[in-house]
Amino acid sequence: MAASGPDARGLLRGGGRPGRLELVLLTAILAGAAWLRLAHLGGVAADPYYDSAVRSMGASLHDFLFGALEPGATVSLDKPPIDLWPAVLATKLLGFGRVTLRLPEALAGTAAVGLIYLSLRRGFGAGAALGAAAALAVLPIEVITSRSDTTDAIMMTLTVLALLMVVRTVEGGRTRWLLGAAAVMGVAFNVKLAESWPALLPLAAIAAVGLGRSRRTLRALLGAAGVYVAVALAWLTLTLIVPAHAQPYATGSTNGSPWNAAFVFNGLDRLRGEQSLEGPAGEAARNRRYPEATQAERNAIPITAPSPTRLLARVGPLSGERLGLEALGALLLGGGAFLAHLGDRWRRRGARGRPRTPVTGEAPGGHATQTEPPPWPRPPAPPLQLAVLGGLVLWLVEGIVLFSTMARLHPRYTEAFIPAVAGLLGIGAAWATAPGDAGEERPGTRLARALTLVACVLLIALYAEHLLYGTPAIWWVTLTAGLAAVAVGLVLRARRPALAALLAFLLAIPLWASLAAVREDASDGNVLGALPASELGSLSRFLVAHQAGARFETAYDAATHMGALVMRDGRPVLPLSTVEGHMIVSRTRLEALAAQGLVHYVVLSGACPHPASATDADCSAQVAWVRAHGRDVSAQAALPRDTLWQLPQPSP
Repeated sequence: MAASGPDARGLLRGGGRPGRLELVLLTAILAGAAWLRLAHLGGVAADPYYDSAVRSMGASLHDFLFGALEPGATVSLDKPPIDLWPAVLATKLLGFGRVTLRLPEALAGTAAVGLIYLSLRRGFGAGAALGAAAALAVLPIEVITSRSDTTDAIMMTLTVLALLMVVRTVEGGRTRWLLGAAAVMGVAFNVKLAESWPALLPLAAIAAVGLGRSRRTLRALLGAAGVYVAVALAWLTLTLIVPAHAQPYATGSTNGSPWNAAFVFNGLDRLRGEQSLEGPAGEAARNRRYPEATQAERNAIPITAPSPTRLLARVGPLSGERLGLEALGALLLGGGAFLAHLGDRWRRRGARGRPRTPVTGEAPGGHATQTEPPPWPRPPAPPLQLAVLGGLVLWLVEGIVLFSTMARLHPRYTEAFIPAVAGLLGIGAAWATAPGDAGEERPGTRLARALTLVACVLLIALYAEHLLYGTPAIWWVTLTAGLAAVAVGLVLRARRPALAALLAFLLAIPLWASLAAVREDASDGNVLGALPASELGSLSRFLVAHQAGARFETAYDAATHMGALVMRDGRPVLPLSTVEGHMIVSRTRLEALAAQGLVHYVVLSGACPHPASATDADCSAQVAWVRAHGRDVSAQAALPRDTLWQLPQPSP
């Protein structure tokens, strides 16, 4: 059990009941986090892929259960629909709109700030918990993701909730908390699949180390593993029970199976950089100065190629301003705290193994005397701090290695290890600015703390100057705060002012970048299926006026191209294939539907390139038949040529 009284001692101090100042600071951090995630939410660009699914899933219980991408339920999402159920419920209660579509993600991102505070408060004290909450609240990549129509923020919040439950397990030794954490992680898998996996091993390590080696611990971990598997595979198992003809074709799969989409398309293919829904991956050119006057320009730059310094990049949507600066601080400070705590514990363990015999010396008068051993090492530290620190360090290292080497990477994927970044930054900052107790701390530990603090300030200051292409005012603010943290912490030994100055130094630039992202409505959502407003309006008006009893508003060359139209009209649309060219509706079936008058038009996204590509939806056999037997009516619909084709009319 971690010490929790107001006078608790330790390398990293626990804390008692929150005082008035602490509650005020926590309220201010939560209010700031909520504002960053909710302000101007309606101005963020729509995500047609996910938003069309939300509208379609609200049409029927069947579509809700299987994640239909359009109300006809011909095709579904590439992952379980659980991730969008909160958005469907929000739009049903509050109406379909940009704000309600993003509200669950924004609220989840805000809740994560409070949850990480609760996870660290009792074990590491108010300073560490508030620092971690502040770091998560202003982290730009998390702010942008929470304001987008994707569901990565919900997944991240679930991992923080699981962290809190694992910490409660270690504190009280109650297995039910561990089982609850396993169930929560199972839900997280259903939200973003393999993106939740980097949290699994660290959380299991915290439980194993914190509970100690015993048969009871092993049984608890095995039980938690069983709960995780049961919850994680619950929806996928349901798809095995329901007949295949009653299910939509899973986008991203090669055979329509949700299992294939979950583990191949969203697993192996992501790591290998295979073709995805978004098309070929791009990479930022080396040694090129990209324009970055706005967040939109930053988003338009491809992520840098895999490398050990990828997360510290100067440019792009995953640049150092958005993640790397806080990640570097977490690695330096959190890693230092972990090593210091580990070394302290080893020394205590060694001291317990030595006999406590008095040390014989000689008094000035020549008489033998006994001297007491030094006040350190102290009694064994509680396992909670070491377990949590070790788990967070493992989580951070996993994330750095994975996302530095992953072939196809979206910025929002880094939500998988953001809790470790925020947690270690808060813990490390509190440790680096703690003055220590006279006579209770080794001189070497005090020296290590001082060197870590000075090195962190120097490295972060140099890195920030590199990121900002010079020394703008915000850099001078951070440098001043960093020097103040060093001076107050090492010279005056005033913990609270030093911690406040260090956090200001570490978080000033992330806060500045987050405010810019809010002001400029930055998003990390998809653009799949997006259309210019004028083109979308022309297409919708023409199709509505020429339905003549058709079941489908139109057919589409690829499932991922139809999102904007589904969002606008909410009518069934017939996708012919996936963006990778896998057939959903055969040429024979398309002919039959056209002959029956159930579909009259097909929307194409472009010409088939030469030579033809087997993975291009516009090179499919269905599209070739449309071009051979249909009629281009794009001009009548006020659309670009070769966009809208009329199918052969049914016989009278």
